[in-house]
Amino acid sequence: MLRYPAKQPKRDAQPGKMTRRDFVALSVTAGVAVTAGCTTEDIPQEIEVVEEDVEITTPDGTADAAYIHPSTGAYAGVLIWTDAFGLRPSFRAMARRLAADGYSVLVPNPFYRVERAPSFPDASVVSFANPEDRARLGPLMGSITAPDAAERDASAYIPFLDAQPNVDTSKKIGTQGYCMGGPLIVRTAASQSDRIAAAASFHGGGLVTANANSPHLLAPNIQASMYFGIAANDDAGQPEAKDVLRETFAGAGVAAEVEVYADSQHGWCVTDMPPQGDGTAIYNEVDAERAWGKLMELYGAALV
Repeated sequence: MLRYPAKQPKRDAQPGKMTRRDFVALSVTAGVAVTAGCTTEDIPQEIEVVEEDVEITTPDGTADAAYIHPSTGAYAGVLIWTDAFGLRPSFRAMARRLAADGYSVLVPNPFYRVERAPSFPDASVVSFANPEDRARLGPLMGSITAPDAAERDASAYIPFLDAQPNVDTSKKIGTQGYCMGGPLIVRTAASQSDRIAAAASFHGGGLVTANANSPHLLAPNIQASMYFGIAANDDAGQPEAKDVLRETFAGAGVAAEVEVYADSQHGWCVTDMPPQGDGTAIYNEVDAERAWGKLMELYGAALV
């Protein structure tokens, strides 16, 4: 059982009413606060976070996954789709941070059809110039980007979350994805539209293609609020994609914010991304925190 400092909860406008994040007992801190001459809101709270390794039966086999949640209470569920390097410590850390803010989080191994996680324990040592590394990525990514693979997986992952005592089924579910996970959040939101109310893509690849199964064409099937954070180099390579996303989702009547991060490269949100060719870091802490803030705004408004 891990303990993480929680963000200070936002107070409801109605006196005496607590938000969903105010589940930590306040009695001890209240006593200390009186002695110190301050209020409990001046003292950071701690949320106990539990990290479990779980297995989930899907239509295609058994997926290994990390399920990370507050130790007490029930909260909105979140499904995280990883980038091309899969479930590993950096994504577990991301899920722990999210759980500490009051969410119950599932991070599946997207490559379970091929091998158990972690496929790449530390993505920072991967080199795209290395033929062996590139050769490993192809079959792994192909196993989850195959037609309907994400939809079949989501049909198991969402019910798994709903069956957990730490998930409040009266609240909607959110999903977020990175790199190859960007299209997967769109496919999840479309195939699980009755449960998914918020979906966020960060440096997602292949969101707009010329293919008949392009993710953006699923907009009419989606009821969730959407957020698309686009890397500068992705925008440079496909400058029309942001406009297509805006127009398509607006035409379908789906709320969608599309934003280009002009100072960040593909992968900027993930702490262990391999460096660029010139050795400079891809991870951009400033923009990663900005993106996290957007995610929290999205979930805070939609997962009710």
